[in-house]
Amino acid sequence: MASLNLKIIYRFLGITAILNGFFMFISFPFSLFNNEKAAWGILNAGIITLLIGALLYYFNKPNNTNIQKKEGYLIVTLGWLILTFTGMLPYLLSGTIPNVINAIFETISGYSTTGSSILTDIEAMPKGILFWRSATHWIGGMGIIVLTIAILPLLGIGGMQLFMAEAPGPSADKLHPRITDTAKRLYLIYVTLTFAEFFLLKAAGMTWFDAINHAMATVSTGGFSTKNNSVAFYNHLPLTQYIIIFFMIAAGTNFVLTYFALKGKIQKVFQSEEFKYYLFGIIGVSAIVTVIVHFFQDPTLVTSIAHPKVLGELEYAIRHSLFMVTSVVTTTGFVTADYTTWNLFATGIFFALFFTGGSAGSTSGGVKIVRHIIMLKNSFLEFKKTLHPSAIIPVRYDGKSVNQQIVFNILSFFIIYMLIFILASVILTLFGMDFFSALGAAASSLGNIGPAVGSVNPVANFNHLTDAAKLFCSFLMLIGRLELFTVLILFTPLFWRKN
Repeated sequence: MASLNLKIIYRFLGITAILNGFFMFISFPFSLFNNEKAAWGILNAGIITLLIGALLYYFNKPNNTNIQKKEGYLIVTLGWLILTFTGMLPYLLSGTIPNVINAIFETISGYSTTGSSILTDIEAMPKGILFWRSATHWIGGMGIIVLTIAILPLLGIGGMQLFMAEAPGPSADKLHPRITDTAKRLYLIYVTLTFAEFFLLKAAGMTWFDAINHAMATVSTGGFSTKNNSVAFYNHLPLTQYIIIFFMIAAGTNFVLTYFALKGKIQKVFQSEEFKYYLFGIIGVSAIVTVIVHFFQDPTLVTSIAHPKVLGELEYAIRHSLFMVTSVVTTTGFVTADYTTWNLFATGIFFALFFTGGSAGSTSGGVKIVRHIIMLKNSFLEFKKTLHPSAIIPVRYDGKSVNQQIVFNILSFFIIYMLIFILASVILTLFGMDFFSALGAAASSLGNIGPAVGSVNPVANFNHLTDAAKLFCSFLMLIGRLELFTVLILFTPLFWRKN
């Protein structure tokens, strides 16, 4: 422990808490305007959080500002934990979620942009609390952008090493100016996308309150809605759903590519292998699901969601297929339809999509498309090497040779990811879930998706889980969000050795 620069760790945690408290103060007027009792709970939570942040910041002035890898891992993991423990205060102090376990689950689900919920009547919640739920998404998404672009590559993990050459930042030797510059640009994109979607949703027929909440949840690929039926509430307004589809795709795209697109360098976007697989993959799978919904939907299964076919039968099939595929691939988790009621084949497709994820360097969770591309290319090369054992054939991505270390990193990530998924599914059955639901909850929590299968399907929630299962799912959401290694390395003796 002596080798760790604890003061700089505490200082970073202080900054994180101050940011959190600031957003609580933004949530306060929403409750105050509506004369809600929850307003004072939110205000008190903001004051407590700011005090914690200020104390951590002002009493920990580091002598040395250099951040080593060990400090980096601790800052990232502990940062998310302090967000969670301060972020649940508005729920607890307002009395809207009095149970501590439930509050932890809802809060981690927010910050990790998973979007799973324990709330059974969302529309009965105070507006200030609903805004706070969406704010946790937005803060989490913003944090993830910085992590994936700026911090994780420096720690030697994450898929972003592949983009280091083309990204507007950072490299280890040009740390401070480039990270600052990158972060500013990405924040600007993030805020711009949020407000653009807000105005469009308002124009399409949402109330201003619903529009801002759904915009924050979309751009962060979170999935918390202000409605019990999620975006299915707007099934009579197809335009709102098409707007959300567009912004889900944008949010699931590498923010570096979004930056290039906004600068008018569209060719750079379509030169990206990952983007092509991502976009055309969504279109291709949506086309298959459309055929299933239009021609082979199981007539015996019923759903609680109303489906007015405003623009005809075919448009209904296209829109809901495209929406749900995009929602799962980008790990947003919004719902317009219950895909488990379409037919078993459709359910199987969506379960497979749980393991895809969006683009690296986006706010989406999951394995990420770039990892799948590299793994598949590496697997095909193994066939070639079997025939030509002496040949040295590198894995190529975007026309460039990929460092073997990155390939090993990706393979290790995927193996650990699948092992955790299998182990988590078994553990959840130990906590009282049936096996099918356990598979869904484990895949959904680890991939930060939200809706799953079984008893946690798109029209259900996680409230019926035992406290132990909720805490375990919260842990899965956290490690899934922080790219596994970042958290798991803290549980190894190697990390705590003085070296």
